[in-house]
Amino acid sequence: MASPSSALRPPPLSGIRVLDLSRVLAGPWAGQLLADLGADVVKVEKPQGGDDTRAWGPPYLKDASGRDTGEASYFLCANRNKRSVAIDIATPEGQAQVRALAGQADVLLENFKVGGLKRYGLDYASLKDGHPRLVYCSITGFGQTGPYASRAGYDFLIQGMGGLMSVTGGADGEPGAGPQKVGVALTDIMTGLYATVAVQAALAERERSGLGQHIDLALLDVQIACLANQASNYLAGGQLPRRMGNAHPNIVPYQDFPTADGDIILAVGNDEQFARFCAVAGHAEWARDARFASNAQRVAHRAVLLPLLRQATVMRSSADWIAALEAAGVPCGPINRIDEVFADPQVQARGLRMALPHPLAGEVPLVANPIRLSGSPVSYHRPPPLLGQHTAEVLAQWLAGDTASQHA
Repeated sequence: MASPSSALRPPPLSGIRVLDLSRVLAGPWAGQLLADLGADVVKVEKPQGGDDTRAWGPPYLKDASGRDTGEASYFLCANRNKRSVAIDIATPEGQAQVRALAGQADVLLENFKVGGLKRYGLDYASLKDGHPRLVYCSITGFGQTGPYASRAGYDFLIQGMGGLMSVTGGADGEPGAGPQKVGVALTDIMTGLYATVAVQAALAERERSGLGQHIDLALLDVQIACLANQASNYLAGGQLPRRMGNAHPNIVPYQDFPTADGDIILAVGNDEQFARFCAVAGHAEWARDARFASNAQRVAHRAVLLPLLRQATVMRSSADWIAALEAAGVPCGPINRIDEVFADPQVQARGLRMALPHPLAGEVPLVANPIRLSGSPVSYHRPPPLLGQHTAEVLAQWLAGDTASQHA
């Protein structure tokens, strides 16, 4: 029997109630993460159609017979562990219900246009006096202030405006050159992560002050913040970053290289690793060459070094290179398709593919939360909900003061 000190504790956000008025990805991503961490997250959806992403298919989740259930795969990725209530906030009755739910919530998430909830009496200014402990998180494209505040913002648009696409894609003069967006809605995802951090920070501060607050999160702000070293290269170094394909602006070699049967990634982070690569490649002299001996020199002589490396890497298969370089302690790896990702033994060992029971499909496959907490781990207790599945249950529990566990 486990001792009391080794017993698992409830998830970190157990007892926290979140009213999620958001849709599509950034807000729902934050809501799902808060739910994984134990919060009781109630997703408010319009009765006709619900969250926009419910219609973003195919593909759809299939049942045991291989038939489409009508549950879009896109919706499934960001709505685990939530309960869905169908309420029409365009009606006085719906507005009253959502205001009542907000009065029982610790956190409210929303991603309406600036001022969009004011006409329903559901903006922060309308709610804060009656509920001063409420943490109210607004996610918009451009924030609550500034000349673009009234504009709608979408991930693709923000990747362009926020500079990410200017440093993503093939370099000028190369085949296929031109700006590219990232293959997932990365700005939305990052904004959802920042929202989760901000909400938890506001909840922690509330423990001291007893007061909630308004969180103003903008996709554009987040994207610029996440330019990281590329922004610093410009602000501090005076260098305007440019598209470099898969190359790194500050490290060489740190990109993809062709092999006899495909491609591999080399991620050489220091001079010792480069020397070990050169030994494996049968060109130890490269590590002694003044043009390549240090990273700074390799960056300066990138155009000379990279063709030499490519001439070497094409002589062996990807598997041969990876086995030899891993044995030598040189960071490298394959460029996996997504089916190969989930077949990878490390991914399987970490349990990153999981499943939950589903009322239409029998079960729904999902990607596990990557957070590993030893004493109060994340929990999985609900599949992404059907539209309005929990309306009666939530209204009864939240509005009648029912304190029964949300896991019941």
